Amino acid sequence: MSIQEVFVQQFTKLFQHYSSALSSTDEETAIARSGGELGDESNRLVAAARLAILELEANASLQANDKRYFATPGEAEWGC
Repeated sequence: MSIQEVFVQQFTKLFQHYSSALSSTDEETAIARSGGELGDESNRLVAAARLAILELEANASLQANDKRYFATPGEAEWGC
């Protein structure tokens, strides 16, 4: 599995999570769609995408920091 495929899977999972968390009730959504207010729906989807990308960036930076502070196995210098 390539890095791009892993990214897409993680993004999809996070996007669905945030999209459902930000969504309103089914009744409110039906009323908004019937009234032609699709702007709220698109704003919700954009917000979900932004949150998913922010979480992926935060996880990547945490992993990069972990690698910076710890030596790879067998390469540590011991000061004995």
